[in-house]
Amino acid sequence: MESNYAKVILGSGKDQSVRRSHPWIFSGAIKKIKGEVQEGDVVEVYSNHDELLAMGHYQSGSIAVRVFAYEAVTPDVAFWTSKIQDAFDTRTAIGLIDNEQTNVYRLLFGEGDGMPGLIIDFYNGTAVLQSHSVGMYRSSMDISEALKNVLQHRLKAIYDKSDETLPKNLELPSTNGLLWGKTLTNEVMENGFKFNIDWEKGQKTGFFIDQRDNRLLLAHYCNGKKVLNTFCYSGGFSVYALQAGASLVHSVDSSKKAIELTEGNVALNFPKGAAHESFAIDTFAFLESTKEEYDVIILDPPAFAKHQHVKHNAVQGYKRLNAETIRKIKPGGILFTFSCSQVVDTDLFNSTIMSAAIQAGRRVRVLHHLSQPADHAPSIFHPEGQYLKGLVLKIE
Repeated sequence: MESNYAKVILGSGKDQSVRRSHPWIFSGAIKKIKGEVQEGDVVEVYSNHDELLAMGHYQSGSIAVRVFAYEAVTPDVAFWTSKIQDAFDTRTAIGLIDNEQTNVYRLLFGEGDGMPGLIIDFYNGTAVLQSHSVGMYRSSMDISEALKNVLQHRLKAIYDKSDETLPKNLELPSTNGLLWGKTLTNEVMENGFKFNIDWEKGQKTGFFIDQRDNRLLLAHYCNGKKVLNTFCYSGGFSVYALQAGASLVHSVDSSKKAIELTEGNVALNFPKGAAHESFAIDTFAFLESTKEEYDVIILDPPAFAKHQHVKHNAVQGYKRLNAETIRKIKPGGILFTFSCSQVVDTDLFNSTIMSAAIQAGRRVRVLHHLSQPADHAPSIFHPEGQYLKGLVLKIE
């Protein structure tokens, strides 16, 4: 039976990527489109020999289709429920659902969970949606129903925070706000630590959940040490370091709002006070001016590059930041250094840090290779989903 969806016909030999289950159809692979199509519409993807290969959301730009199925489906509440149930079952398998020590996690990770263009973070009863594609945004009400079907009593509210991530040139009538329910608390727990989350005005969905395992690893290196947490945002690494027995923790961020979040979270976990001080200052400026000698330093900057055309500048930024830090840290010190720039792959990141070590003139050993946790697991067919890179270095 003929469907009502527009057909995207791929050029001869342009179907190999989708046959390997890569979820993006690039505009250059398209031969023609049969039927009327607008931003966010569901489309069917066909080979040049009229073979149905996939279904997805159409969008303008280099990535023309984000694939959510490799067969004929009806993208309704039942379909999205099955997708979210699969994501939920995965989080159950890795021990995040109904965990007494952790009630904040990424429930759905875009392409990794077969729903490109959408992330859903769970904050102790509130699910925060962030759509990166118009198609997912237009499906938000069906997806909300699917969330209620899967999470059931665990779900108290659904908040949409897509205004920052949807294409600005389309002038969509999108505003952040509650889609359903009522938020009962903004306080969450991660590995037994408490954090207040501001998903309305905070960065991303409100918290950098992807550093959970790396924060836990940091704690092993902090007892009795002086620790510097740069680009601290809401102070996650600082809280873990203090609990681990750090003799001193300094938190640095150029944003005064971030410093307020950090100080609030330190006070939440250490109501009687802690050996902590925060500074609302640019990290580069702080590193150049400080006279303190640190045993442990965390470099967790925002993405220096979100697009290929600025990758070179990003690499230079990472190199300068790490070289200055390697020069500053005490002999025998431990450096946790990260990049969340998707266009800077692991090999490039590692070689950039090596260049920084050479420039700093210090002997450096790699203790750990770090990445994102299992609730941010990428599809093996979509290597672009492996965005977080990190190294733990010992500086002689």
